[in-house]
Amino acid sequence: MTSNLKDYFPMIRSREEILKEIQDNIKFTEKFYSWRESERQEFLDFCTGIRGVKILYDSFFKEIMNPETVPERLEDFLSVLLQRKVKIVDVLPGDSSRIADEQSLLIMDILVRFEDGTYCNVEVQKIGYAFPGERSACYSSDLLLRQYKMARSQKKEHFTYKDVKGVFTIILMDRSPKIFREFSDKYVHMFRQESDTGIKMNLLQNYIFIPLDIFRKNVQYKGIKNKLDAWLTFLSTDDPEQIIGLITEYPEFKAMYEHVYNMCRNVEDVMGIFSEELKILDRNTVKYMVDEMQETIDEQKKQLETSAETIDEQKKQLETSAETIDEQKKQLKTKQSKIDELQEQIELLQKQLKEK
Repeated sequence: MTSNLKDYFPMIRSREEILKEIQDNIKFTEKFYSWRESERQEFLDFCTGIRGVKILYDSFFKEIMNPETVPERLEDFLSVLLQRKVKIVDVLPGDSSRIADEQSLLIMDILVRFEDGTYCNVEVQKIGYAFPGERSACYSSDLLLRQYKMARSQKKEHFTYKDVKGVFTIILMDRSPKIFREFSDKYVHMFRQESDTGIKMNLLQNYIFIPLDIFRKNVQYKGIKNKLDAWLTFLSTDDPEQIIGLITEYPEFKAMYEHVYNMCRNVEDVMGIFSEELKILDRNTVKYMVDEMQETIDEQKKQLETSAETIDEQKKQLETSAETIDEQKKQLKTKQSKIDELQEQIELLQKQLKEK
């Protein structure tokens, strides 16, 4: 199988064409040569089809998966993931303050409403956040409260809690936190609240975590097994052979790649996209290093606390042993005194016998 993407996407431009356009424009030239050699090579590789485009680049993802302009794409992905037919009827504004606080790590934060009233929040993270469970539970609760307020406002005196529909929090991570690496063969983690007795209640909150880095390792050896694997391959790989294999087995993805490569024909726009990604990558690298160091510090702190507890326990044992030894010494002294008394009595009796 050929791995030349230009054979499948003839709109891809040649290296010579792109370099000529860059060199003919001083603004493009300055930007291009402000990048490191490896970065210039990466840019030319994905523009010319030597490597695939990383769909999780911010601008590419927002364009390709925009639920307002091409809702059928996100609908198909969510239908496959949730194993039910999904129809998006509304795109809702997200939490702008949260996006502002977390913009260096978030690729996209999409909030949509399904036909049945269910809310679904889809997040794509460049680097997975620390404490993913606690963070997701907080934002899921905010989302549920938001839906409750809307239902109460619409229904007024006719409102019941049955009017509050479920909420889904779906998080895709390009690089996942350490906790997910403990499950090296699992790349879709679904959470819902259940009782330990078996009683059934609709507690409304559902979570799905997808570590794409772990998926990439699995698909490399196992291949694409189903439509969900196909979607995750589309979202996470830039390997030409995998892309060609994907569009061969699932031709519907070819149109999305054509969309991307038509974007790549505009050198000015795609250079802007790439420059922004490099800035985000730098911020993410620092954030990742800080998180990793914090995990190491926390682990060492736990080890120190455990060692301190062990030392305290050993100290207590030593103190108990010392008390035992002191008690045994007292008992020995008492016994020795009795022995000495008996010895004196024996000597006295022996003396008396001799005198007789």
